[in-house]
Amino acid sequence: MIRVKICGITRWEDAALACELGAHSLGFNFYEKSPRSVSPSAAWDIIRRLPPFVSPVGVFVNWQSPAVLALAKSLRLAAVQLHGDESSAAVSECARHLPVIKAFRVGAGFQLSQLALYKSASGFLFDAAPTPKEAPQFGGTGQTTDWEIARQAAGSHKIILAGGLTPENVAEAVRSVRPYAVDVASGVESSPGIKDPAKLRAFFAAALVAAEAADL
Repeated sequence: MIRVKICGITRWEDAALACELGAHSLGFNFYEKSPRSVSPSAAWDIIRRLPPFVSPVGVFVNWQSPAVLALAKSLRLAAVQLHGDESSAAVSECARHLPVIKAFRVGAGFQLSQLALYKSASGFLFDAAPTPKEAPQFGGTGQTTDWEIARQAAGSHKIILAGGLTPENVAEAVRSVRPYAVDVASGVESSPGIKDPAKLRAFFAAALVAAEAADL
């Protein structure tokens, strides 16, 4: 069974449709520089209305671990996604309290051996790395991750595939990588932070059909 995470949720109507379509988790971005950033109070207004078995995940970039844990507790997050340059010690500290997804920007020179440094993580999210000419970004770039590296990692790790996924390519991504889950933000939006209902429906339909065909 493929799991689907819809990230960059900022509105209840988008969260409700994602839940209706079968989302396993929703991502709430607390990175202030992201166009999909959401305040803790706005996130709570959505989280408190989520149905059972849909997990709210907080996305953090280079926060101190005590601050991550404090907000996770107050918002009743099911997991946290550390999407910056967090150390293995920071991941371990958070992982003592709740599941941690460690994100990596996968580009040229990325070594799978890096994953061994984060043994306490419950899973790894592979996102696209910006090109050398671009300023560093932490997700939401719309660029595609290296699927071959992701496929290699998925053989022995819980890999959440992100980066440039759309309704048009998610089926191929699922068949090629066979990930634990797929994660999408910009690929199902009409504008940053605003989900497009038609794109959401098409994304779920394509991902689930491909997963069934691949026996995932």
